[in-house]
Amino acid sequence: PVVYYRFTDDHLRGVIKSLRERRNILKEKAIDPYATSPEITPPVSKNHRPTHRSTRSSSKLILSILLHLSLKSLNPSPSSSSDRRYIAWLTFVALAFNYNMWFCWARLAFPFHNDTANPFWVFFDVLSDVVYIVDIMIWQPRLQFVKAGDIIEIAKVHYRKSTRFKVDLFSVLPFDLLSLRFNFSSIYRLNRCFKSFFEFSDRLESIMAKAYIWRVARTTGYLLFMLHLNSCAFYVASVYQGLASTPWVYDGEGTAYLRCYYFAVRSLINIGGLPLPETTFEVTFQMCNFFIGVFVFSSLIGQMRDVIGAATAGQTYFRASMDGCVNYMNTYTIPRMVQSRVRTWYNYTWASQGMLDEAELLDKMPLVMRTAIAVDVNLATFQKIALFQGCDQQMLVDMLLRLKSIIYLPGDFVVKKGDIGKEMYVIKSGEVQVVGGPDNSIVFVTLKAGCVFGEISLLQSAKDGGNRRTANVRAHGFANLFVLEKKDLFDILVHYPESEKVLKDKQRGLALFGQKPPTPKILKIFNFRKGGILDKLKVTANS
Repeated sequence: PVVYYRFTDDHLRGVIKSLRERRNILKEKAIDPYATSPEITPPVSKNHRPTHRSTRSSSKLILSILLHLSLKSLNPSPSSSSDRRYIAWLTFVALAFNYNMWFCWARLAFPFHNDTANPFWVFFDVLSDVVYIVDIMIWQPRLQFVKAGDIIEIAKVHYRKSTRFKVDLFSVLPFDLLSLRFNFSSIYRLNRCFKSFFEFSDRLESIMAKAYIWRVARTTGYLLFMLHLNSCAFYVASVYQGLASTPWVYDGEGTAYLRCYYFAVRSLINIGGLPLPETTFEVTFQMCNFFIGVFVFSSLIGQMRDVIGAATAGQTYFRASMDGCVNYMNTYTIPRMVQSRVRTWYNYTWASQGMLDEAELLDKMPLVMRTAIAVDVNLATFQKIALFQGCDQQMLVDMLLRLKSIIYLPGDFVVKKGDIGKEMYVIKSGEVQVVGGPDNSIVFVTLKAGCVFGEISLLQSAKDGGNRRTANVRAHGFANLFVLEKKDLFDILVHYPESEKVLKDKQRGLALFGQKPPTPKILKIFNFRKGGILDKLKVTANS
């Protein structure tokens, strides 16, 4: 083809490629791989033609998509509030904010401005202003936000109409230019302190595995900043009274900031040992210091207590549960060996899971989240079980949601030969051994994580002892197993008649061929209807 404008041609080809990728993604999302309905969705008729109105709507949709894609091609992809790149950028914004919060007040109170230091102050001021401006012009207008449940990516208009934009715009107004007319001072930069810092704190907490560490650090930062402000106020009060004019004020020796910060620590924390104030101004200042110190530090100590309490809430619950169980065993004089094993179970369960019952955590999640976790953890294992091959995929997902986690200690018997089989087991972690012999000293096989056993007993009938366990299975070390009960399986099969038919066919095959399920080839050869060849062979075998 003849190409007149290479850039336009490449751009249109890129847009078409993006639209095709978007169409494929939407098609994949529209297809439910775990459909439960036995009815097949009727295919779209090839003779169906959209109406003029639908064609016009589709044209508008395509034009809007083209506009959106063209904007995305000219600019980097929009930043999500949960995106780590955005949180990394907020780190720079937080550094610029803290620079202004700490140094603006210090430069305003202490004599830090001189011909040598001023160029450095100007450089860092300009650098922090650049960070503010980039955040306002590039990052904030392109954040996603939720409106009536829809995620809106082009949020420039929304941001510019918000109160946050007005505050951000006020925080970058160049009052610094007044320094060209008046003296160079940081008082013209106090509007920089109105920039939001708490968004960075909230976003950082949402991605940290141990968020209480950041909460403790943040509370400590609040404490240090209050001491910083008090040290600035003390130096201003000393200058007002006159340096070294009384024993209470700063005497002008040593590093002014460190000496004033030392006074703030001893004064706000009420340590004592400071010179007594002499003038009315000094007494008033010191009384305000004491009142502010009591209020601020009581609030910070209470906040620190809440942070530490929230961080150790799980450990406290674990200790309370274990102590209650120990008291119960002591009340009923349980043997020491049993008590030791119970303590071992508590300690290992908490160390391996961080909780005593995973179901308590999962029950608080919506069904879609629980399904996603269950599918990610165990669906691949269930799909490999020969007994469930050929069953509905959604049935397997429902089975995963019924699994219960149980931890067995070293030497515990999971199942014993001759017991009634009511459960099947999936090994989550650890190992179990199939043992036998007079004293169970012979190990026939060792099953590791991902293996399944006991699934045959779910289908065997209690008639003629068909659901009895045929071997001893013992935990080799600590073993964490998922358990599916027979009652849960039959409750699920009520909704999947086709899968129930498949399992019943395999059940009849097990009755003839033993514990190993028959292959699909054998199932195809034999007729499993009542009165068929298999039933006749079964009667012959029984006789």
